[in-house]
Amino acid sequence: MTQPFRGTAPSPAAPGAARRWRAPLLAVVCAALAAGCGIRTTSVPVDAGPAPSRVSCAVPDSPRATTASASATVSASASASAPAPSAAESVVTVYLVCSSQVADVHRAVALAGLTRLGTAVALLRELQQRLGMTEATAGFGTAVQGDLAVEGPHPGDPRDALRLSAPLSELPPFALAQVVCTYAADPSLSSGGSVVLGGSDDTQVRRYTCTSDLRTDPGAAETAGTAVK
Repeated sequence: MTQPFRGTAPSPAAPGAARRWRAPLLAVVCAALAAGCGIRTTSVPVDAGPAPSRVSCAVPDSPRATTASASATVSASASASAPAPSAAESVVTVYLVCSSQVADVHRAVALAGLTRLGTAVALLRELQQRLGMTEATAGFGTAVQGDLAVEGPHPGDPRDALRLSAPLSELPPFALAQVVCTYAADPSLSSGGSVVLGGSDDTQVRRYTCTSDLRTDPGAAETAGTAVK
């Protein structure tokens, strides 16, 4: 037979007493945790700034350019070397969009025997083509639409003018910067580091250079360039 519990049951602590020792202990523990982590309490909200970018904007296998670029490159551009292009190819500089700016990469492109307009067409296609895995992983993209075309000067334009098949004012942000900087980097298309471009409308062609503002400000294309008479 089970024997009944005998003896005096412990008396529960008074509610007031429990609250009296719990509050100080909790305060001591919180203070110790804050001090151990080096955290200083503050009543003012702290702005930690934007989250760090996860893209490198650098292509490790991009071939090193052997021709001088007509514009200053941004700090995120690729600089590592890769196998030399074939005899039928040339190393060219093309500009892609990465991390809210336009940065240069180097590609091997077959330009031998092409006319000036043929070179402009080939470089435009480089801006339109699907990016390789290495460039995409590095964070690059393109704003140049696939149906954009380029042609020679219209009547009354300077002989070195190139016209795109859309009004320049209707190009997506950074698309004009990609075209301007890519063309300005090619000696056969540029003069003194600048290129004369126009759109499909009757607006006057303008002379553009690959400026820092054009490469970093998506709205700079609206006021970029100088009119060519």
